[in-house]
Parts: sequence; C-alpha cells; structure tokens
Amino acid sequence: MKILLPVDGSPAALAAVRHALRCREAGLEASFVLINVQEPPSLYEVVVAHDAEVLSDLRRAAGAELLAPAEALLEAAGAEWESEVAGGEPANLLVELLENYGCDAVVVGLSRGSHVGGVTLALLQHAPVPVTVVREPSEPESVPGQAGGDAEA
Repeated sequence: MKILLPVDGSPAALAAVRHALRCREAGLEASFVLINVQEPPSLYEVVVAHDAEVLSDLRRAAGAELLAPAEALLEAAGAEWESEVAGGEPANLLVELLENYGCDAVVVGLSRGSHVGGVTLALLQHAPVPVTVVREPSEPESVPGQAGGDAEA
C-alpha cells in the first residue's frame, strides 16, 4: 500500500505521519509519499523578485525544510518513502499527485481545536482513495533530531 502524507510543517501533519507509521508497525505493508505544496507566488513577490527561478528555488528550499521532520520520522522507522515539493493550489494538486504516485490512501493531520479546512475537505470530497484525518494530540510528541525532543517543527 502506498500512502500520501501531505506535510505543511505543522504538529498536526507530523501526527498524521506518526499515525501512518503506527499502522505500519501494526503490520500494514506500506510505503509513503511525502508532499509539501507551496502556493503560487503573489504578484508582489513576482514584481519584487524579477526572477521566476529565484522564487522557485526559494519555494523548493522552504518546502524541503518543512518536509525534513517528517522525513526524519520515516528514516528513523526504516520506512520506504519518497518526497516532493510541488507548487500550485494545494487542494487540487494533492488529488492530482496522489493519482500520479499511485497512492492507495491519504493520511492528513488536523490541528487541535480547528475545523476541517479547505484542503482536507477537498481531499475528502475528491480523492478517489480513502482519506484518514488524524487529530493532533493534546500532548506534543518528540521528533527525532530535534534538541530537547520538542515536537514543534
């Protein structure tokens, strides 16, 4: 089974990664696809930067930084995974990417005390595979590679 894990750097996204890893530890044969979607540049950014390649490089670097804690969790668990930083409108792009990667399921995080947002709602409505929504735990969990074990990424 291949599981799509949308990662935005939030504790909720890392909770979703941990949930997927617990399913794997319980016997689910799974590999993972980590995706970070960077929104398209604003008109202001385009005007100020004057260079589309500079904006693209900045977005790739920002996405890679947001993916790093999730990659560390998968690496520590010995899981098989691949990752991508994509650019575009997150709700539609995630549905497209899960089909492109041949994913069988999606596990997405939901922040404590929040309502289902537009991206999660779009996945629930349009994904052709099961979508599991994982609520962020009330107590922070540790992240490998972070000093002091704080979960805040």
